[in-house]
Amino acid sequence: MTALLLLPLMLPFALPALARRALDRLALVAALWAITACAVVLAGCSLAALGAFVLIGLLEMPLFAALGELVHPLHTASGLVVLPAAATSVGVLAVCGWTLVRSVLHQTRAFRAARTEAGRGPAAGDLCVVDSPHPDAYALPGRPHRIVVTTAMLRSLDGPEREALFAHERAHNEGGHHFLAAAELAGHCHPALRSVRATVRLAAERAADEAAAASVGDRRLTARAIARAALAGQAARSERPGFAAAATTGPVPQRVQALLAAPWTAHRTGRRIAALLLAGTTAVSCLAAVAGAADFHHRVEVAQGDERP
Repeated sequence: MTALLLLPLMLPFALPALARRALDRLALVAALWAITACAVVLAGCSLAALGAFVLIGLLEMPLFAALGELVHPLHTASGLVVLPAAATSVGVLAVCGWTLVRSVLHQTRAFRAARTEAGRGPAAGDLCVVDSPHPDAYALPGRPHRIVVTTAMLRSLDGPEREALFAHERAHNEGGHHFLAAAELAGHCHPALRSVRATVRLAAERAADEAAAASVGDRRLTARAIARAALAGQAARSERPGFAAAATTGPVPQRVQALLAAPWTAHRTGRRIAALLLAGTTAVSCLAAVAGAADFHHRVEVAQGDERP
């Protein structure tokens, strides 16, 4: 049981490398969804494993064993292993809970402030212009979706470049890329998942880059617009939510280089291997968490005298 519950805690360490491989092998949109889903599932499995360790440790204590109506000893690993693991799990869960709540509150405040600011400026369709000396532009979710751009950013780009920038931000809204918030929250649940957030953001930006290039029909124009917008926005102090996708975020030189190069198509075998690795890691983590929880439940019922060993 203990070994099974350790797997969901160890497998997330493999995801950063697998995510980078998937981004290189899979179609951008497929990689974006697959990496994000894998991170969320692995985060949930790791939290479930930590919770199971806490319950095991509690039932090793006479008070909680009596509350659980255990009439026989609970057969688990040695108390020298179980109790420290339970104490560590309590600390980790407390830290995860605190950082999660703090992140949700911060992002909620930033989202409300951004929606309020967008509502004050003039709007043309889904485009909202904010009077600000700081160049910035980003896609803002909600009903309706908005593309927020500052007056300073508009002054930094010419007409065609503005259209490419708007097409990029519009692609974020149309593609539902604001589930970046899910990857952000998953990063608070396991330390290995923090670096995955950068890969998810890069996948979202690359997908929007390609959509913008297809919309305006010019890859070089799109690359130039992104590069100039990023240079102009270096000194910007935006209070936008962290999940609000923007063309100026992520490794811009890498994105510009990809746009200037010919579109690359992964080999079918490479796509399958990358997809299988992601799916396999997620499946093993889920199976280990479920099997460990089922074994723990069985041992509790045996200790309660409801079942035979």
